[in-house]
Amino acid sequence: MDNSGKEKEAMQLIAEADKKVKSSGSFLGGMFGGNHKVEDACEMYARAANMFKMAKNWSAAGNAFCQAARLHMQMQNKLDSATSFVDAGNAYKKADPHEAINCLNAAIDIYTDMGRFTIAAKHHMTIAEIYESELVDIEKAIAHYEQAADYYKGEESNSSANKCLLKVGSYSAQLEQYPKAVEIFEQVASSTMDNPLLKYNAKEYFWKAALCHFIVDELNAKLAVEKYEGMFPAFSDSRECKLLKKLLEAHEEQNSEAFTEAVKEFDSISRLDQWQTTMLLRIKKTIQGDSGDLK
Repeated sequence: MDNSGKEKEAMQLIAEADKKVKSSGSFLGGMFGGNHKVEDACEMYARAANMFKMAKNWSAAGNAFCQAARLHMQMQNKLDSATSFVDAGNAYKKADPHEAINCLNAAIDIYTDMGRFTIAAKHHMTIAEIYESELVDIEKAIAHYEQAADYYKGEESNSSANKCLLKVGSYSAQLEQYPKAVEIFEQVASSTMDNPLLKYNAKEYFWKAALCHFIVDELNAKLAVEKYEGMFPAFSDSRECKLLKKLLEAHEEQNSEAFTEAVKEFDSISRLDQWQTTMLLRIKKTIQGDSGDLK
């Protein structure tokens, strides 16, 4: 379907909306229904934005939604302004990630000002995802996941907060910020082990915390495993705990073959993901004379 007609129509609407905004600002325009003209212009910008979306002109759509957002703000329609900034952010996501982040931050400012922290947290997560996948700036992604977690916690949305914190923990470990990662994994494990529906996941978080300990220091890891078994007896029976004990033994004996064998055996039943493999490789590299792979 040819959408070039839609783009032309959208441009005409933008031109009309611009005219209305200009005339509403004049002295006579202000006397004769200035606000009404601004409302009409808002609607025109939004319609134009949707037409640009149909034509897949994402930057133009984002720009038109931004115009609508600013006019809504001028008229003190805060909620409509925030919604338009989010629409702008979603359009820009497909063309200009930096501009998408600016729009989503503008929406977040409005939502936090209105005390709508859950929705602000959701948009912080979206920004974090843009930094993660589009801009590959992990430190900024971490900052936005942390902010989202704070807002979710404040609103008692603990499972959403934990979801964000787990991202922070994984990325902190990737950036070799192990104490921070350990603290987060332990915190999430403690909050889930008392929940009948989520306690099965606690073993995974204790396992991740133990891996981070292990990279830093073998003795620390040994003490951590004992502590986790005491806190959460089900951890003792888990395959992860049994693997940790085998790895600690192999590491103590500086036996890289035994280390690799134990990992292979575990992986043949429960596939290790990229993050776990990376951490295990980092541990294995601390064995003297190791070649640095898990084959």
